[in-house]
Amino acid sequence: MRRSGMWIQRWDPEDGKFWEEEGERVARRNLVFSILSEHIGFSIWTLWSVMVLFMGPEYGIDPAGKFFLVSMATLVGAVARVPYTFAVARFGGRNWTIIAAGALLVPTVAAFFVMEPGTSYTTFMLCALLTGVGGGNFASSMTNINSFFPLRKKGWALGLNAGGGNIGVPVVQLAGLAVIGAGGGPRVLLGIYIPLIFVSALCAALFMDNLATVKNDTGAAKEAVRDAHTWIMAFLYVGTFGSFIGYSFAFGLVLQTQFGRTPLQAAAVTFIGPLLGSLIRPVGGRLADRFGGARITLWNFVGMGAATAVVVIASMRESLALFVAAFVVLFVLTGLGNGSTYKMIPGIFQAKAVQKGLQGEAAAAYGRRLSGASMGLIGAVGALGGLGINLAFRQSFQTVGSGTGAFVAFLAFYAACFCVTWAVYLRRPAATPDSGQTPDAETKPQLTYAEV
Repeated sequence: MRRSGMWIQRWDPEDGKFWEEEGERVARRNLVFSILSEHIGFSIWTLWSVMVLFMGPEYGIDPAGKFFLVSMATLVGAVARVPYTFAVARFGGRNWTIIAAGALLVPTVAAFFVMEPGTSYTTFMLCALLTGVGGGNFASSMTNINSFFPLRKKGWALGLNAGGGNIGVPVVQLAGLAVIGAGGGPRVLLGIYIPLIFVSALCAALFMDNLATVKNDTGAAKEAVRDAHTWIMAFLYVGTFGSFIGYSFAFGLVLQTQFGRTPLQAAAVTFIGPLLGSLIRPVGGRLADRFGGARITLWNFVGMGAATAVVVIASMRESLALFVAAFVVLFVLTGLGNGSTYKMIPGIFQAKAVQKGLQGEAAAAYGRRLSGASMGLIGAVGALGGLGINLAFRQSFQTVGSGTGAFVAFLAFYAACFCVTWAVYLRRPAATPDSGQTPDAETKPQLTYAEV
């Protein structure tokens, strides 16, 4: 491995000797500090899921207005993922992590100055929009870490990276609970995060690396956009990650609006679902490594549908205990599905390479090239699912006074995701579950989509 300053000139994780002697140690170090930066990014992105709990009647904003605030944060976070994906190759993974972490200061400091009754709704909306930059951190972090690890390790590494980042959601909600419980105001919470942003940027500067081998490939981006699998996986990711981030923003508001919970009562349970959903994400990646991402994703959508059906029943019966329990289960399944669907992406393009007749490193390089180009787009479209969820809740509460109508729509969508997963990736006879390693051309000439 040749290093020039903070730039690594040679990187070949598929080379077993290189990986054991040098690569794994460096990849793990970059993974740790990538997780830290992404974690803070998620916290800032979902900051307004906590801010709205502080906004009592004196702020003069009704529930529909609050749902719209968090929807705008989701929207910008989704859109930001596209340019953030390509920024890694343009600036380097380490360099861009420093820039992206520093950018989090803008929405955090802005909110610190305006968070008080009497501030206009437009100002609050602008601050919520600015927090969307935190959502972009996910795309750059995942693209960066995807380049560091070999295919056989990607499910676990990407799941751990994403899961550690996702935990930023329940952590900011737990911090909000502590502040509310202590009688503090929103500025106390914001004051906690400002120095943490500086710490994440400093750690990236000191401990991360840039890979000179990672280049923006305009041809790969165009090919990924034209590939049907990019859009199919984006659709499935709407069902998993879109649900996770949408529910993370909306859970506390639903408890307040539909079940009359106080801010403290809502905050006391809001964090549980996102926490468990974040912790389970690496497990989804690990299961996908072992049994195939498509299989895990398929049955995960069955579970999500069942949990949503229970949520609908609880909502109609106004049973708070059943509602919270089923919602937490639903969160866990969204996290599991996040890990399995993201594992599918490199596997799908690896399978396409094998079907094209490529073998060994040529197949692995094709898979890395196309999966890296597609991840940002898939992540962006998936995050838009969070926007859809919050807008659906807003419309449901305005129309029928509860979230039941929105949950019925979500149930239908999970059924569609199940059908797409089966029809595209599992309808053919399944082969033996693959560990994710590059298939041997003589003993296993055809990698099927059932194995991704």
